[in-house]
Amino acid sequence: MATTPHAEPAPASGADPEPSGGLDRTVVVTGLVIVSGMIMSVLDSTIVNVALDTLSSDLDASLATTQWVVTGYLLAVAMVIPVTGWAMDRFGAKPIWVLAVTLFMIGSALCAAAWNIESLIAFRAVQGIGGGLLLPAGQTMIARAAGPDRMGSAMAILGVPMLLGPVFGPVLGGLLVEYTTWHWIFVVNVPVGIVAIALAVWKLPAGGAEDDPGRLDLLGLVLLSGSLAGLLYGLSEASSRGGFDEWGVLGWLIGGAVGLALYVAYSLVRGPASIVDVRLLGNRVFATSTAAVFLVAIGMFGGMLLLPLYYQTIRDQGALDAGLLLAPQGLGAIVAVLVTGKLTDRIGAGYVVPVGVLLALIGTYPFTQVGVDTSYVWLSIALFVRGIGIGSVMMPTISSAYSTLSKESASRAAPTLSAIQQVGASFGSAVLVTVLTHQLTQKLAARGLESGSTGSGGGATELHSIPRSELPIVGPLMAESYGYAFWVAFALTALIILPALLLPRHLHGQEAGGRRAAARRADDV
Repeated sequence: MATTPHAEPAPASGADPEPSGGLDRTVVVTGLVIVSGMIMSVLDSTIVNVALDTLSSDLDASLATTQWVVTGYLLAVAMVIPVTGWAMDRFGAKPIWVLAVTLFMIGSALCAAAWNIESLIAFRAVQGIGGGLLLPAGQTMIARAAGPDRMGSAMAILGVPMLLGPVFGPVLGGLLVEYTTWHWIFVVNVPVGIVAIALAVWKLPAGGAEDDPGRLDLLGLVLLSGSLAGLLYGLSEASSRGGFDEWGVLGWLIGGAVGLALYVAYSLVRGPASIVDVRLLGNRVFATSTAAVFLVAIGMFGGMLLLPLYYQTIRDQGALDAGLLLAPQGLGAIVAVLVTGKLTDRIGAGYVVPVGVLLALIGTYPFTQVGVDTSYVWLSIALFVRGIGIGSVMMPTISSAYSTLSKESASRAAPTLSAIQQVGASFGSAVLVTVLTHQLTQKLAARGLESGSTGSGGGATELHSIPRSELPIVGPLMAESYGYAFWVAFALTALIILPALLLPRHLHGQEAGGRRAAARRADDV
């Protein structure tokens, strides 16, 4: 007997409840439990980025070596994402979720106890294994619990950590680095992890394992994980070096791209037995949403890298103050999450996301005009609008990806979306850092200044090393370079409109309810 892709059975009368009626208690509780675990990994990445200089100094390591604290985590995430779908089918979503939170918590405790940079990098990989499982497992459980009619409202719950983490992570990181030791950036995850595990064991529904999940596709896992790791490592190197023109970057990117092409061909032949079935992209809505998620990650999260860099390098703000200046974007995202979840369920992401893209562009434009003394009030207003735009684009796009999939397909779709988000965010960051550093290098050279004397021209980490005494001379040139980079971010954000116009639009009222009820009855036959 076919199973319905909805969390609740249809009413006896056959009428379909309006999705705008809200989420039931089970879905809300499931979402909040998942958020309690995800908040660790989302905040952790930005907190650690803030602390890299401190880690380098306290552990007596070069900044290039310390960068592996971030890179090692990213590679571990890439390696484990593809296996998540099969693992959930084999053991159930709840055990995998508990395992993910446990690994992340244990990894955090080990990181806090690290005695040198090598041990810290190794323990960050343990964290990364847990972190790589968290996002796809969380999305799968929400998708299965909510069903297509309420996907927007349910995914809006996940938007809380995903959208606010990059904003408030630097604030928390700045506080911990300024008033405690670096160990506390990892210690804070332990009590949060304990609470998240307790809540998961207590509240998450059991089950979800398939009777016959099939054998683990080991060859596909090695090929796909290795390809993703190669791509993400190449993009990480491009970001840290400030360019794509070195073989140390290009070799990894080409190898990763070739590996992905080989995996696509392999999966097309092997079908559902492959570790991630690329034939899911034959679903037009899922394929369109996946393309949109990729562009969102490039334009939105790449742009998020530039914002704190501008405040710290040009406006000479510390990590804590820069984080506080980004708070309006988080507030805007909260407004969007509160509004767009139910709106997406009622009218569809095809109406909501284009408006969100427009708001994001309006909020990004003022940063294309930034100078060394641009009003903080003006920039805060722009960030608030940009936050509304980001919140109106990200979660509706993800919810639309799941809206036409069965519950059984959700576990295999989640790793695809997670991988796309990771690659897109890394690609956007690498492109924007490359544009920024190249622009600054050219402007310095045009005025007879050596980029090496200011510490610029070598990637995001090098921009922080520009001496404060050089800012009166270099500051205006840097501002112009940031403005140019924000224009690129503006253009990348504008590209989201292309797949956004193809996202689903819903009919209103009784007609929409009748169509959903008919589809539901057809699934039950």
